[in-house]
Amino acid sequence: MIESPCVNICHMSPRLGVCTGCCRTLDEIARWSELGEAERARVMAALPHRRQRLGLAEAAPARSP
Repeated sequence: MIESPCVNICHMSPRLGVCTGCCRTLDEIARWSELGEAERARVMAALPHRRQRLGLAEAAPARSP
């Protein structure tokens, strides 16, 4: 199972339409638990390109509490 790319920096940018932490859209975040492996893999593959296109810095990995 592909884990969520969430890095616990949850801030939706109205201008960009994505979370500035994980770079997913609100729809992708909301549906993550319902997505199959192929769809999760598609989202994960798109994130680095999306982050670069939008000019967002690479987020640090999430830390365990």
